[in-house]
Amino acid sequence: MDSPVRVGLVGAGSWARRVHAPGLADHPATTLSAVWTRRSEAAAELAEEYGATACDTFTDLLGAVDAVAFAVPPAVQAELAVTAAEAGKHLILEKPLAADLAQAERVARAVSESGVVALLVLTLRYAMRTRDWLAGLADTGGWTGGSARWLSGALLGEKYGRAAWRHEIGALGDIGPHAFDLIDAALGKITAVVAARRGPGESWHVMLEHEGGATSTVSLASRLPIMPTAIEFAVYGQHGLRLLGREPEGEAASFTALLDDFAAMIDSGVREHPCDVHRGVHLQRILEECRDRVEG
Repeated sequence: MDSPVRVGLVGAGSWARRVHAPGLADHPATTLSAVWTRRSEAAAELAEEYGATACDTFTDLLGAVDAVAFAVPPAVQAELAVTAAEAGKHLILEKPLAADLAQAERVARAVSESGVVALLVLTLRYAMRTRDWLAGLADTGGWTGGSARWLSGALLGEKYGRAAWRHEIGALGDIGPHAFDLIDAALGKITAVVAARRGPGESWHVMLEHEGGATSTVSLASRLPIMPTAIEFAVYGQHGLRLLGREPEGEAASFTALLDDFAAMIDSGVREHPCDVHRGVHLQRILEECRDRVEG
């Protein structure tokens, strides 16, 4: 690329400060050019730290950048992402993509019509050990079942617990996309939610059916007194059992890998990616089906 991609950051909360801002500022193919949030003081403080411009409005931010990275609640992200895509800006999107399926589909439609790059921040998928694990599964084949377990006390702590929207969407909306995405990548496309149960403390237990006949179970919780977070993926079949855990504090390396792909796609004109906006719609559909199973 002739020059770094100018990225505007929407949001100035904990995740934006810990992952988005330093990642965008440090990557050789991107520069953190502008920051906007509805809390102008927070935007000004974060922008000053990285030598970026604090914008008064979202429209001002769009006029100063080539791409937009979002670190805001799903409903807000989806509304603004449509506007950004229609303005021809490439997108870095958080999960879940939107507040509901209809809203997610509007984002994907705007992305497709404008021809911009849009990647979802599914941190675990960008880790090298995850990519190696998935490649090994694909090379071997013959997997008939699996499970995902993501149990944490994240919403009991200060790092994530102060975000009201995370409490609102609970474990299903907050960590469900990560779990469903990876078990889907491991065993084949999820075609149906066979059963779902919401337990105490907004814990979730889900049974899934995959393309090709495999089945899996997913357990999610974010209000358990568990430190550090317990994450384990397992698949089994004719070649035995394959396990994958999560390396602690790997968000920064995963975000760097995402930016590698993001910049390469912009430069090459490629628009399809395993974690693109259409993946976000697929995951949103699974979330909605889980809720429908519980709510009847």
